[in-house]
Amino acid sequence: MLWLWSKGGNILSVIDKIRKKVIGKEYEFTIPHFFEEMAADDLEFADIKRVIETGRIGRKFTRSPRGTRYEIVGRSTDEREIGVICRIKSTGKLLLITVYAL
Repeated sequence: MLWLWSKGGNILSVIDKIRKKVIGKEYEFTIPHFFEEMAADDLEFADIKRVIETGRIGRKFTRSPRGTRYEIVGRSTDEREIGVICRIKSTGKLLLITVYAL
């Protein structure tokens, strides 16, 4: 499991930190790419939220100069397996980069 320090010194798993960002609506999108990919796979934001709420980190990408990205894999509301790529920006906001059906 991947861990991050949160403000106040608590240790949170990366997936828990990402989930907190979604619950708190602390997220942004790569526009228009994220929405184009959602439309291409006939997904709604409820699908993205479900994947983040119930999914797992499938892969971690560490070679980007912009920061570590995570692939979260889980099931959409209609039970399709999908992947969401995201990263936590230096501002603290979650950036939802892309989404795709697996």
